[in-house]
Amino acid sequence: MSTAREQPIFSTRAHVFQIDPATKRNWIPAGKHALTVSYFYDATRNVYRIISIGGAKAIINSTVTPNMTFTKTSQKFGQWADSRANTVYGLGFASEQHLTQFAEKFQEVKEAARLAREKSQDGVELTSPALGLMAHQVPPTPLVSANGPGEEKLFRSQSADTPGPTERERERSVGEVQWEAEFFALQDSNNKLADALREANAAATQWRQQVEAQRAEAERLRQRVAELEAQVAAEPAPATEKEAPGQPLEKLEALVRTKDQEIQTLKNQTGGPREAPDAADREETEQKVQDLEARNTELENQLRATERSLEEARAERERARAEVGL
Repeated sequence: MSTAREQPIFSTRAHVFQIDPATKRNWIPAGKHALTVSYFYDATRNVYRIISIGGAKAIINSTVTPNMTFTKTSQKFGQWADSRANTVYGLGFASEQHLTQFAEKFQEVKEAARLAREKSQDGVELTSPALGLMAHQVPPTPLVSANGPGEEKLFRSQSADTPGPTERERERSVGEVQWEAEFFALQDSNNKLADALREANAAATQWRQQVEAQRAEAERLRQRVAELEAQVAAEPAPATEKEAPGQPLEKLEALVRTKDQEIQTLKNQTGGPREAPDAADREETEQKVQDLEARNTELENQLRATERSLEEARAERERARAEVGL
């Protein structure tokens, strides 16, 4: 079988069954999973077919004829008889909507096949009004049916010697295949849930690893903060102006102010109206002023350096605490 010259018209997913050829009563599933079932139009032969491929073989290869009937036996199951293949096909759908769509398309294809048959008998080339597909003049294939017109007796064999099932047996067979279709649908859902569960477990494992890594990093930062605090607490009180944060800063500022006052006093003394100071005293006084100004500048530089060191230590401590807080 080849569908290279055929064009797909409609496709859906369904669990495929065939009637048991021995008993003509029980359904045989084509597989455990839903298969793609499609309508195809063969423009060369002007025929419509229902095809479903399972693996490397055709599970369904049914040519739609005007006498075929698609019957809904439940909200999710439908069937039709193919006298040429001497079998009955059943389809179990995931929802009633999918079943309704397939049944409506079956009616369209059946009507198109009827018009194609009538036009081909008249020898006229036509366009199918039901599906809008071009058809060619091909003599119709003789229809063989042991069930009579309509092929409505879906569970009868072509052999006249084989008795058909009773109504109760038919209802039981339909009930069994419905349960099988539901069972296979549940299996598909279970497989999907199992895959989703495996993905969720993998994601949870990855999340736990990330949490552990963050906890380890937080513990490391806590230890670092503790070390910094211990180091600050263990540092001896500064003996000189350079080492003093806190209280020593105040001492430096007081010393600077004192020196400023001394400089101002000396300036006043040198600039005041002294009567004929000797050159030696003036020179000595100016030297003292210069020394004091140099000392004052040095103290101011030390004060600024100490303030910068203190600010840097405070910033480092705040950053470490912020990291631990994360």
